[in-house]
Amino acid sequence: MNKTDFYFYLPERLIAQTPLEKRDTSRLLHLDKTTGEIEHRHFYDVKQYLRKGDCLVLNDSRVLPARLIGARPTGGSVELVLLKDLGEGCWECLSRPGRKTKPGQEIVFGNGELTAMVQSVTEGGNRIVKFQYEGVFLEVLERLGKMPLPPYIKEELKDAERYQTVYSRELGSAAAPTAGLHFTMELLQEIEKMGVNICFVTLHVGLGTFRPVKAENIEEHEMHSEFCMVPADTAKTINETKRRGGRVIAVGTTSCRTLESFANEDGTIEETAAWTNIFIYPGYKFKCVDALITNFHLPESTLIMLVSALAGRENILHAYEVAVKEEYRFFSFGDAMLIE
Repeated sequence: MNKTDFYFYLPERLIAQTPLEKRDTSRLLHLDKTTGEIEHRHFYDVKQYLRKGDCLVLNDSRVLPARLIGARPTGGSVELVLLKDLGEGCWECLSRPGRKTKPGQEIVFGNGELTAMVQSVTEGGNRIVKFQYEGVFLEVLERLGKMPLPPYIKEELKDAERYQTVYSRELGSAAAPTAGLHFTMELLQEIEKMGVNICFVTLHVGLGTFRPVKAENIEEHEMHSEFCMVPADTAKTINETKRRGGRVIAVGTTSCRTLESFANEDGTIEETAAWTNIFIYPGYKFKCVDALITNFHLPESTLIMLVSALAGRENILHAYEVAVKEEYRFFSFGDAMLIE
């Protein structure tokens, strides 16, 4: 299949720049993956599509305030975005401007409570830097760092917590698992009272999630790797759900990729902590995930390919055409879709 098979026209004005005042008042497009039938709801109506005995799987990763603005001792600002913890104070980072961050360059953040020395440049142009600080690095980062918002969001975020899910707890993502941004604690409690099991996986989202597909033949695209975990209690809940005939509903493509990466052929899953670079596109046979709550994705992206694998390319492209016509809000702070 070619990447152009997943193109759709998206007016720039439909790219949501700010979150809604109340998380669960976003719109919800319900797509029947068998018939292609579409219904329009609000996200708080998602309860209508859930059943007692279902299992809702959420990604509890929390976004690092991974964007650091510093300065070279000789003057001039430098921006680093933390991508991967390499241990012993070393991180792989994006840097801007790249030409000013050569090996041996020192960068100072805040009043000098954090400094970084550029160690080397990777094949892809990222920088390996070693940080010097006193105390706990994550606490220093909380004070000095900013949210690394996606490149298509131009507005400054007033409340950093709006780029976190209400259940986030495991620090490590460079971008939010945005399908979960629609949930409030009250809505989750209502869902649980219905007899729906709620459990968590962790996948730390990398900035590679925004990397475009460059290969015309999508099978030649190389996926980035991301670290994920399936706790023992989550595996147990999913396996019991399957045994009793309930559905596993993944919240977000990150939860979906985590489950499909480690599911057995019969749909069961075991406690796991590992890296995944799974690439799901049409032709893929889902083993664990029965339904998916997700946002609206970029044209020709790996994420629209994933949802096309679940619901069928024609159904998805038609749903997106309808969403554009109905002026749904797209991407991270946008509206949601339930595919079942």
